[in-house]
Amino acid sequence: MLSLRTLSVLTVAAFSLAACGSPSDAPTTTSAPQFLEPSQSVVPTPTPGVPEKAPAGTVTSSATPKKTPSKAPATAPAGLKYAFPVKASNVAFHPTHSKYPATDIFADCGETVVATTSGVVLEVSRKDQYVKGAPDGPLNGGLSVSILGDDGVRYYGSHLSKIQTGIKAGVRVKTGQQLGQVGHTGNANNVCHLHYGISPPCAKTGDWKVRRGVVWPATFLKSWRAKGNKSPVATVVKWKKSHNCKA
Repeated sequence: MLSLRTLSVLTVAAFSLAACGSPSDAPTTTSAPQFLEPSQSVVPTPTPGVPEKAPAGTVTSSATPKKTPSKAPATAPAGLKYAFPVKASNVAFHPTHSKYPATDIFADCGETVVATTSGVVLEVSRKDQYVKGAPDGPLNGGLSVSILGDDGVRYYGSHLSKIQTGIKAGVRVKTGQQLGQVGHTGNANNVCHLHYGISPPCAKTGDWKVRRGVVWPATFLKSWRAKGNKSPVATVVKWKKSHNCKA
């Protein structure tokens, strides 16, 4: 049975735009969120928007990667462990997401965000540069972290309130290591949650349309929350092969 606190979290989520779900990413107090049902065979294509100018030094989704990214393995390495990305007693998440495959994990602001698996930090945003009502772009996530897991999969979390000291590009992390804290930075519409995306590394950095999520995380999140070890590797490899890193 859901606790009153969990019901409260879900109620707040239902009447918000789930942050990442508004077509214009502008907050509203009257429209209910519109969630896309995950498909077994076809991954929904996100609605194109006017691209936000990326910060200096980043590669936008329209740019061609200079290097061919390394192939993700077909299966996760033996012994690799996974962890649910939010360490809290009161947590809820939607199995679906608006506009593109990802998940919003709802928990109180300040709760611990951890590394899904061991790997290397790819990108860190320590400053919230999102402008309210701005078009979709790389600044949507506010404070965020992405890591390249040792399984070849990229894991992205955003809307954080804090990034842990020492978490920076190139640093190795281990499964369950704290990356930051749940918050509502970026286009979170003042709702405390972690936007969570799973994707192949593709250009590794700068490819924000892929980075924000291209496969449905819910089935893996359910496993990890139950202390299972279901790997997204095969699903990510299949998406990359069929989409050629175009989101």
